Amino acid sequence: MASLADIRARLKAQEDKKNTNFNAEGNSVFPHWNIEEGATAILRFLEDADPDNPYFWKERLMFRLPFNGIKGDPNNKTVVVQVPCMEMYGEQCPVLNEVRTWFKDPSLEEMGRKYWKKRSYLFQGFVRQNPINEEGLPESPIRRFVISPQIFTLVKNSLLDPEIEHLPTDVEHGLDFRITKGSKGGYADYNNSSWARKETPLTDEELEAIDKYGLHTLGDFLPAKPTPEQLKVIVEMFEASVEGEQYDPDRWGAYYTPPGMARTRDTSTAESAAESASKPAPKATAKPAKDVEEVNETVNDAAEAVSAAASVEDNAPETPAKTQDILKMIRDRQK
Repeated sequence: MASLADIRARLKAQEDKKNTNFNAEGNSVFPHWNIEEGATAILRFLEDADPDNPYFWKERLMFRLPFNGIKGDPNNKTVVVQVPCMEMYGEQCPVLNEVRTWFKDPSLEEMGRKYWKKRSYLFQGFVRQNPINEEGLPESPIRRFVISPQIFTLVKNSLLDPEIEHLPTDVEHGLDFRITKGSKGGYADYNNSSWARKETPLTDEELEAIDKYGLHTLGDFLPAKPTPEQLKVIVEMFEASVEGEQYDPDRWGAYYTPPGMARTRDTSTAESAAESASKPAPKATAKPAKDVEEVNETVNDAAEAVSAAASVEDNAPETPAKTQDILKMIRDRQK
């Protein structure tokens, strides 16, 4: 029988292999946000391999939790940890339920926008015109696309056009989608993106690529649904982030980590984190933390929280707020 040390070593090797494979195919995602201003990329979307998905995309809902550095790291730079929103799996989300209440108070709306769920959409297809000088292209020409709400709105609205007779993913009568990058107010703007007006069939080379590599099941690239234990950790991390705390690898490293940090495999740490997750987060002095993650044209759909709240851009610059007062209101509301 294998010892506990052997089991842990084997699990770590599997995790390392998984991370290596993920990094190796990381360039499968086409970084359209790297297009230079005024340039256009032409994409040809393909259908999802999942026969139960009626669309050729998958919606992704995430929270970005900023922390004032990493505990024990002298650099003390702001880090952002992404965690899934339970509404992505059709379930109630305790974090979103809390943030929704903030929009009932105008003084909390800024904080509500900061912690509102971030939408993106997963597509796949071919890059028919690539204005980016990419290095290390993947073997398969079937790329994945992470599309922002701004671009997705253009994709969706055009599908409602009665003059479009066929699905854009149709093999013979499909349409290309042109992503054109502009700027507005100092941020990337894609409102000039559009569907091509002329139908074109897939080329022989594209059809051969589909036969050789196969289509992706887009749902495979969504985060796994959190377990009850992981959900408790997400709530704890959310509360700690709001309180302005640092990211604590000992409490959360086995679950969700900042970019570039490997997850820990220590089961005792995981159990400790799960236990502390059920306790209220300690109240601490918080400072306004700017989101250091590069955000490209993503639109915040916080308007659905309350009918009076207007949609705002995720990447809108944050203005210094009376953070102490905001945190006090949030604590009072929770009580």
